[in-house]
Amino acid sequence: MGTGRKHDNTDAAAAHGGGPGGAGPGRTAGPGGGGEDAVALLRERLRRADEAIETPPGLWARVREAPPERHAVPLVARRRRAYATAFVVAAAVAAVALGVWWAVRPGDAPPRPAAPPTVPVAVYNTESVCRDSHTLECALRLAKDPYRRYADRSNAAGRVWHGDVLAARCVVTDGVMVRDEQGVTSTRWYRVSTARGVEGWLPGVRTRNTREVPVCTTRESKL
Repeated sequence: MGTGRKHDNTDAAAAHGGGPGGAGPGRTAGPGGGGEDAVALLRERLRRADEAIETPPGLWARVREAPPERHAVPLVARRRRAYATAFVVAAAVAAVALGVWWAVRPGDAPPRPAAPPTVPVAVYNTESVCRDSHTLECALRLAKDPYRRYADRSNAAGRVWHGDVLAARCVVTDGVMVRDEQGVTSTRWYRVSTARGVEGWLPGVRTRNTREVPVCTTRESKL
């Protein structure tokens, strides 16, 4: 019985391409080191496959050039951001400059407040001999303050003569009373300015005004 089983195993091994101790393709691991032969065969096939692989043309050149290309994208992005920042800054500076030019451009200064309206009044001298003379003796005084004595030297603001046309801005009705050479009295004082820009107060007895002049406000009653 033992002889028959041994014969069957030998025939089976021969049918798979090898006898005892052979290294055929179908040899599997078993007693006596058959597994090591299979590993060796596999290694040999892997080695042959590795040798059969060919390096594509220009591969190593592309590998060497790859790092600069990878860094080129961030560099371009940084340059674009720098250009964008510079453009924004330049636009902001231009806007500020345009605003300053618009504010101070020549020929377009902000309009000045309109001067208050005035009423023309003519100076009247009761002394007929002085009506055609512009001497110091015939001059009439403008006062600085309508509430101080008209004759005080420190209350003199300027001189005017008979016939001068002054611009009256307003009038106070409760100033110091003044009497002229004919005995006419008045407490009215006109805030006036001459053609030369001299400002002062003209007593009501030094004019024969017939036009309405607005009453001065508290602020206007002081030069």
